[in-house]
Amino acid sequence: MLQKTDEEILLLKESSLLVGKTLGEVSRHLKSGVETRTLDRIAEEFIRTHGGIPAFKGYNGFPATLCISINDQVVHGIPGSRVVKDGDVVSVDCGAVLNGYFGDYAYTFIVGETDKRTIDLVRVTRESLELGIAEAIPGNCVGDIGYAVQLHVERNGFHVVRDLVGHGIGRHLHEKPEVPNYGKRGRGMPLVENMVICIEPMINSGTWKVVQENDGWTIRTRDHSPSAHFEHMVVVKKGKPEVISTYDFIENRE
Repeated sequence: MLQKTDEEILLLKESSLLVGKTLGEVSRHLKSGVETRTLDRIAEEFIRTHGGIPAFKGYNGFPATLCISINDQVVHGIPGSRVVKDGDVVSVDCGAVLNGYFGDYAYTFIVGETDKRTIDLVRVTRESLELGIAEAIPGNCVGDIGYAVQLHVERNGFHVVRDLVGHGIGRHLHEKPEVPNYGKRGRGMPLVENMVICIEPMINSGTWKVVQENDGWTIRTRDHSPSAHFEHMVVVKKGKPEVISTYDFIENRE
């Protein structure tokens, strides 16, 4: 079902909370000098210790708990021996299953210092997510979300990845509808009350075009320009959408 019951939304909130806490735990260790596989191990242990199952590990053969995508990598980066360095832009995407329901969202970190354009890229990507979320109300369409994201991104001189989309979520990691980050107002699937969707702008500093690396998973920018990625889980609601994911454990940790 595209529309979730109130009970299902409560279960999705629990899964989402576990993802948020996991991202918070990862953020405590994300610094220059750490190997990405160390972050992945921390995430898997945290999810399992708290009664969940890593949603990504084994999904269509994906070998890890986290997708960690650095600099020109857009999404689906496989953790390994790569060492995080000062100036890196690091997207961490995490998924967990709890009580049969999925949580899935992402955050982009800047490690140390970087140039102004890259800082702006991360800021604008985050802003575009908020603008897209505001369109997630009954009576709108997925095209309204994409239009809001695209307009803000392109006005600021950046580019929306066209080959990858957001999605519905529930008992499955990827459900209908697909939620592109570009589009036209009034186009695409209508949004209905209690639909739960993942809105996830993937924004490039240079060309919007991407390629897949030889590992069969990692997507990077064709021109090797930096990319940023933020994702929230959103319940379509009258008046104001309800964001059921949280960055609080990343941004408000002691």
